[in-house]
Amino acid sequence: MSTLKRISFGDDLSTPRDRRRAIWHAHLFDHAFLRTIWSNLYEIAPGVWRSNQPSPGRIARYEKMGIKTILSLRGDSNVSFNLLERQACEAHGIKLVTSRKTGARTARRGEDYVHLIDLMDTLEKPFLIHCKSGADRTGMASALYLLHSEAASIQDAKKMLSPRFMHFRSLDSGVLDYILDSYEQDLKTYGPIPIRDWFLTRYDREKAQQFKQARTTS
Repeated sequence: MSTLKRISFGDDLSTPRDRRRAIWHAHLFDHAFLRTIWSNLYEIAPGVWRSNQPSPGRIARYEKMGIKTILSLRGDSNVSFNLLERQACEAHGIKLVTSRKTGARTARRGEDYVHLIDLMDTLEKPFLIHCKSGADRTGMASALYLLHSEAASIQDAKKMLSPRFMHFRSLDSGVLDYILDSYEQDLKTYGPIPIRDWFLTRYDREKAQQFKQARTTS
């Protein structure tokens, strides 16, 4: 069904009619109508912001805020919300960068998290990070940015995954909390280790997956 939705409309902006259809697609199937009154916008560090999926109108406002770069954690498929974002970023002189999908409800490879950390290192400030709701993937990216680039404490980084941003560890996305909890435990057990090095040397993806499976079946 989702494939049929994309084929029928929402994957083309070549005419005014197609653009209107893409906007409707974003509202109906990506729940953009909810984001007209809720942006989940927050500055996590000087010149670094987080939010949910921005509309073209919000991207225009972000230009006025001085935002130079937007990092989307939603991939680069040619579907309505991505097409509208690309068009708006081009119109307002904002560089749009897309990352590998990190996942909100599953533990990814350590290399994927390292890729995200390294990618954020390259972004021109002020920049903004977003996923769909700005809750889970964006929260994890924000936590990793604070740990890697701001030398934040693990306690402060974990605040990026909280109900304040509509993240709830009791849901499947709690696997992200488990990953940060595991890092915190290793800090206590073995002493300081940069988060990037931890993902390459001590991160146990299989354990994280097992935690999710155990919690789901309990």
